[in-house]
Amino acid sequence: MCRTDRARAGRGRKGRPDRSYFCRGWRGGGAVTETPREGGYRPGYEVAAEQVLELIARLGLRPGDRMPTENDLAGQLGTSRTVVREAVKILSALGRVRAQKGRGLYVADDEGMLGAGRLASFFLPTDLDHVYMLFEFRRAQEMETSRLAARRATPAELRAVEEAAAVCRHGFETGRQDLFDEGDDTFHTAIATASHNMFLQIAVREARRLQAQSSLIGLRGTVGGHAAKAVEEHDAIYQAIRAGDAEAAAHAAATHIDNTLDDYRREIQQRLFSSD
Repeated sequence: MCRTDRARAGRGRKGRPDRSYFCRGWRGGGAVTETPREGGYRPGYEVAAEQVLELIARLGLRPGDRMPTENDLAGQLGTSRTVVREAVKILSALGRVRAQKGRGLYVADDEGMLGAGRLASFFLPTDLDHVYMLFEFRRAQEMETSRLAARRATPAELRAVEEAAAVCRHGFETGRQDLFDEGDDTFHTAIATASHNMFLQIAVREARRLQAQSSLIGLRGTVGGHAAKAVEEHDAIYQAIRAGDAEAAAHAAATHIDNTLDDYRREIQQRLFSSD
């Protein structure tokens, strides 16, 4: 099976759960119905809650984006406002949706999802032990997202990764730190998106936020040698993902993080010695 066929096969690929498993009773616009499960029936509001999450993904809504109104949701799901209201209560309790009185429904910010924001409560950006542990955490993340992206990326997702790498390269070639940082951030989050794993996507975004804090004592503001190496490493990761070589992509990602850590250590040492 070619890469395009694999991308289209999506939900039925071996090793990934069929999304229909999580959305029984609904197939893209059908009415909400109570569906059987082990031990009894699933209430309509449970089914509706899953459908709302599916709709958020289908519409490409991001944290902070405004959602359709309860009336609109009821119409799209073919159910009553009462059922939708109960579904929204469930999703609010889970931290997936925010209901603002008089303003409507919003996709929850990352801090409200999976407790990812709690990492920031104990991370100390000036503690080198914390910084090095964060690099270890990022290494594991980036290897797996790159590995999965090589297996699952759609043509559109591949273009997003390629375009982000190009922005990063342009930032380096023109000495534009802002462009380099923008491209670097978009590159890694685009790969996470192409992994088709929402848990990894959230974890990558959170880790990068923490990494940005630690950059205050590290590499920030130096589009130099490390940037030249980074753009080449980005290209190696992209080429492996594009070729569908999962292990080569993971290896390239690990090399990139390892080299970034080495550069960070050298920068810290230089600053320590220059302060004497």
